[in-house]
Amino acid sequence: MDKNRIIGAAKEAKGSVKVAVGEATGDAKLQADGRADKLEGKVQNAIGGLSDAVRDAARK
Repeated sequence: MDKNRIIGAAKEAKGSVKVAVGEATGDAKLQADGRADKLEGKVQNAIGGLSDAVRDAARK
């Protein structure tokens, strides 16, 4: 598993927590930061997935 997938998943989780806390406290900036973190994590996770696919294809 590529390190980008692990880091991306962690960023997605952090973003989810920020969104939830922002919604609970009514903090729009925290919600926006959380959504940005989630998006960044999804992109990084996708990059890791591509890296895994390329590495697996190269082994075959």
